[in-house]
Parts: sequence; structure tokens; C-alpha cells
Amino acid sequence: MTHRKAVFLMVLVTLLWSTAGVVTRHLEAARGFELTFWRSAFNALALLLGLSWLRGTALASQLRRAPRVVWASGLCWAVMFTAFMLALSLTTVANVLVTMALSPLLTALLARVFLHHRLPLRTWSAIVVASCGIAWMFGHEMGQGGAPGGGRAWLGIAIALGVPMASAINWSLMQHVGRQRAEAGTDSEPDGADMPLAVLIGAALSALAMLPLAWPLQASWHDVGLLASLGAFQLALPCLLVVHLSRVLSGPELALLAQLEVIFGVLWAWLWAGEQPSSAAMIGGGLVLAALIGNELLAWREQAARGPVNPSNRLTSSSRRQA
Repeated sequence: MTHRKAVFLMVLVTLLWSTAGVVTRHLEAARGFELTFWRSAFNALALLLGLSWLRGTALASQLRRAPRVVWASGLCWAVMFTAFMLALSLTTVANVLVTMALSPLLTALLARVFLHHRLPLRTWSAIVVASCGIAWMFGHEMGQGGAPGGGRAWLGIAIALGVPMASAINWSLMQHVGRQRAEAGTDSEPDGADMPLAVLIGAALSALAMLPLAWPLQASWHDVGLLASLGAFQLALPCLLVVHLSRVLSGPELALLAQLEVIFGVLWAWLWAGEQPSSAAMIGGGLVLAALIGNELLAWREQAARGPVNPSNRLTSSSRRQA
């Protein structure tokens, strides 16, 4: 897969991810823990059916033999799935997405410290610009007191902080596995590190953790239908795609592109849920979008100057330069 195609698919992933906020605003009864349970449960079901269809009876043995890195990634997915939906039930879509946008900076720092990943100046510059946009939106939202509910808005933002922290660790884990695969010169997963299984594990852990807290269940059939669509199309499909894209895109690049969810999510909430973003949110979001576009245009320019590159050798070449 080419780098350009991977970027295009990652934009599609963010479009799917960004639908969660606006859909939750149209639920009738499901809130908080129950909302999180249903979405994670349907995510796990969709993944179980899809992976079973692709792998057959081997899936059970693959889950039993999954190494620690897969379970660690699964725990990260579980935190991301859970914290995101709980935060949405406590504060505005914009507040949650703005908080999540800390992910590129945290991912870049983890990649630099633990993976010794040398980031190009353009990526650092994009992170700085995007962070300025996030800080601008965040400061404005806090100055306005957040969403109705006072302290609940602050609690929602605090819970939402778990998403960028877990995602930064997760991107770094996937980058580590991708580097091992590239150094081995194979498309197979190193040491059984089957990362798609991590998404299934994360969904199952999230659903199991939320079920006791969500009981007794009160969601209407209308709510269950909407949450089923979120589980399958807003989570299962894009999360499997992003695991595959981690073979081509670096962790910091994945995290930076993922911030398009901020722009799309706030836009959908504005158009179809009546959550009108402030002028500060529009300015900050514009900075994020400009940083993303600038980084990718410079990346394509650099790639064109170097000539065609075999994507399967991309991580290997990077690792050799860093050795």
C-alpha cells in the first residue's frame, strides 16, 4: 500500500470515528455506563463475527496464544472505548474531541523516548501548530464554564484525558510491532503479535467492565439500534483499518491524522445535534486542519523528491537510519 493511499484511508477512518458524538445526542434513554456497554458489546460482536469468518476455528487458539503486547494494546483500546463514551455523557462533543487532540504530542514524545524515533521538523512543527489550536479551543471552553452541568463538564474532560494517554501508548505499541515486522522482512506478525485481536480484546474488556455498572439496562430499541451501528461501523471497521494502516504510517503520523476527528466531530454535532461551536473552536480547528494538510503536503513532496519507495521497506529504512 502506498503512503498516499494509507493517508486517504486514515481520513476515512476519522470520518467514521467522528460520528459517535452526533449519534449519542439522538439517544432516548441510554446514558453513561449503559451507553458505553452497548457500543462496546456490539463492537465486540461485530469483530468476533468478522474475524471468525476470516479465520474460522483458529481464532480461539489465536486468542489463547496472544502475547503480552496484544493484551497491552487491548487494554489501551478498552480505556479508549470506555473513557470516550463516558466523557461524551458528561460534557460537550467539542470538549471531548479537543481533549483527545493531545494525542499527537503524547505519541511523538513516547516514540522519541521509547522507540528513538527521529521525527522530521515538519511533523514537530505540525504538532506545535495543532497543539496551539487545541489550547485555544480548550482555553475558551474552560473560560465559558464548559457544558451545562458545571462540575460534570470538568469531570468529563478529566475522563476524556484517558483517551489521548491510552492512544499514545497504543500507537507506540503498534509502531513497535511494525518495526519488528519490517526488520524481519516479512508481512507476518512478529512473535504472534496479532494486533487485530487487540481490538477485539479491548471491546470485550470494555463491555464486561461496564455491564455491572450499567445494570439494569434501560435503553430503548431505538437506542440499541443506534448503538449497534456505532459498534459495527464507528468502531469495529475503522479500528481494524487503523491497525492495518499502522504498517505504513508511523505512530506520530497516525495520531496526527486522527485529529481530523476533531474537525469532523464538531461539524456533525453542529449540523445535526445543535451544538454550535464557538468562534474560538472554529479558529482552533482551522489551525489543526492547516497543520495536518501542511504536514502531509510536505511529506508527499519529500517522497516525490526521493522517487518511488517500496512501502514494505519504509520502516526498515527508517530503523536503519536511526541505528
